Amino acid sequence: MSFRILSISYDAMLLQTRQHLLEKEGFSVVSAEGFAEALERCGAGRFDLVVMGHSIPHKDKEALLRVVNEQCPVPVIALLRGGEPPLSGAAESVDPMDPRRFVEVVHRVAQTNTQSSG
Repeated sequence: MSFRILSISYDAMLLQTRQHLLEKEGFSVVSAEGFAEALERCGAGRFDLVVMGHSIPHKDKEALLRVVNEQCPVPVIALLRGGEPPLSGAAESVDPMDPRRFVEVVHRVAQTNTQSSG
Protein backbone atom coordinates (compact mmCIF):
# COMPACT_ATOMS: atom_id res chain seq x y z
CA MET A 1 0.00 0.00 0.00
CA SER A 2 1.36 3.43 -0.89
CA PHE A 3 1.91 6.32 1.48
CA ARG A 4 -1.12 8.64 1.10
CA ILE A 5 -0.81 12.39 1.42
CA LEU A 6 -3.60 14.96 1.68
CA SER A 7 -2.27 18.19 0.16
CA ILE A 8 -4.22 21.35 1.03
CA SER A 9 -3.89 24.77 -0.56
CA TYR A 10 -5.93 27.84 -1.39
CA ASP A 11 -4.26 28.04 -4.82
CA ALA A 12 -5.06 25.49 -7.55
CA MET A 13 -1.77 25.95 -9.42
CA LEU A 14 0.26 25.37 -6.25
CA LEU A 15 -1.77 22.22 -5.58
CA GLN A 16 -1.02 20.87 -9.04
CA THR A 17 2.68 21.63 -8.72
CA ARG A 18 2.91 20.03 -5.28
CA GLN A 19 0.93 16.97 -6.38
CA HIS A 20 3.20 16.47 -9.39
CA LEU A 21 6.33 16.86 -7.25
CA LEU A 22 5.14 14.36 -4.63
CA GLU A 23 3.81 11.82 -7.13
CA LYS A 24 7.15 11.96 -8.94
CA GLU A 25 8.65 10.88 -5.59
CA GLY A 26 6.31 7.87 -5.45
CA PHE A 27 3.66 9.19 -3.07
CA SER A 28 -0.09 8.89 -3.55
CA VAL A 29 -1.57 12.41 -3.33
CA VAL A 30 -5.11 13.70 -2.92
CA SER A 31 -5.44 17.45 -3.31
CA ALA A 32 -7.95 19.71 -1.60
CA GLU A 33 -8.49 23.34 -2.57
CA GLY A 34 -9.83 25.39 0.30
CA PHE A 35 -10.90 24.83 3.87
CA ALA A 36 -14.24 23.09 3.16
CA GLU A 37 -12.81 20.65 0.62
CA ALA A 38 -9.93 19.84 2.98
CA LEU A 39 -12.37 18.98 5.77
CA GLU A 40 -14.46 16.85 3.42
CA ARG A 41 -11.47 14.90 2.11
CA CYS A 42 -9.94 14.50 5.55
CA GLY A 43 -13.15 12.97 6.89
CA ALA A 44 -13.70 10.74 3.86
CA GLY A 45 -10.26 9.23 3.36
CA ARG A 46 -7.41 7.59 5.16
CA PHE A 47 -4.17 9.52 4.95
CA ASP A 48 -0.68 9.07 6.35
CA LEU A 49 0.33 12.74 6.14
CA VAL A 50 -1.24 16.16 5.61
CA VAL A 51 0.60 18.99 3.87
CA MET A 52 -0.75 22.52 4.38
CA GLY A 53 0.38 24.97 1.73
CA HIS A 54 1.76 28.43 2.32
CA SER A 55 -1.26 29.99 0.59
CA ILE A 56 -3.36 29.10 3.64
CA PRO A 57 -3.50 31.92 6.21
CA HIS A 58 -1.92 31.01 9.56
CA LYS A 59 -5.25 31.28 11.40
CA ASP A 60 -6.82 28.78 8.97
CA LYS A 61 -3.83 26.45 9.34
CA GLU A 62 -4.37 26.44 13.10
CA ALA A 63 -8.07 25.60 12.63
CA LEU A 64 -7.29 22.90 10.05
CA LEU A 65 -4.70 21.38 12.37
CA ARG A 66 -7.32 21.05 15.12
CA VAL A 67 -9.73 19.30 12.74
CA VAL A 68 -7.04 17.04 11.30
CA ASN A 69 -6.05 16.01 14.81
CA GLU A 70 -9.69 15.09 15.52
CA GLN A 71 -10.75 13.49 12.21
CA CYS A 72 -7.60 11.95 10.80
CA PRO A 73 -4.78 12.22 13.33
CA VAL A 74 -1.64 12.06 11.20
CA PRO A 75 1.54 14.14 11.01
CA VAL A 76 1.18 17.57 9.42
CA ILE A 77 3.79 19.47 7.44
CA ALA A 78 3.10 23.21 7.21
CA LEU A 79 4.63 25.24 4.41
CA LEU A 80 5.21 28.75 5.71
CA ARG A 81 4.71 32.17 4.18
CA GLY A 82 7.62 34.55 4.51
CA GLY A 83 7.84 35.69 8.14
CA GLU A 84 5.14 33.30 9.32
CA PRO A 85 5.92 31.57 12.63
CA PRO A 86 6.16 27.75 12.72
CA LEU A 87 2.79 26.07 13.17
CA SER A 88 2.57 24.83 16.73
CA GLY A 89 1.57 21.17 16.72
CA ALA A 90 2.80 20.45 13.19
CA ALA A 91 5.39 17.70 12.74
CA GLU A 92 7.44 20.11 10.60
CA SER A 93 7.26 23.66 9.31
CA VAL A 94 9.11 24.16 6.02
CA ASP A 95 10.02 27.04 3.69
CA PRO A 96 8.13 26.39 0.42
CA MET A 97 10.88 28.06 -1.61
CA ASP A 98 13.16 25.07 -0.98
CA PRO A 99 11.44 22.14 -2.73
CA ARG A 100 14.39 19.80 -2.19
CA ARG A 101 14.19 20.33 1.59
CA PHE A 102 10.41 19.90 1.46
CA VAL A 103 10.75 16.54 -0.32
CA GLU A 104 13.43 15.44 2.18
CA VAL A 105 11.09 16.27 5.07
CA VAL A 106 8.20 14.37 3.46
CA HIS A 107 10.42 11.31 2.97
CA ARG A 108 11.65 11.53 6.59
CA VAL A 109 8.11 11.83 7.99
CA ALA A 110 6.95 8.99 5.73
CA GLN A 111 9.80 6.76 6.85
CA THR A 112 9.20 7.54 10.52
CA ASN A 113 5.45 7.01 10.18
CA THR A 114 5.90 3.73 8.29
CA GLN A 115 8.38 2.39 10.88
CA SER A 116 6.15 3.30 13.83
CA SER A 117 3.07 1.69 12.29
CA GLY A 118 4.74 -1.45 11.00
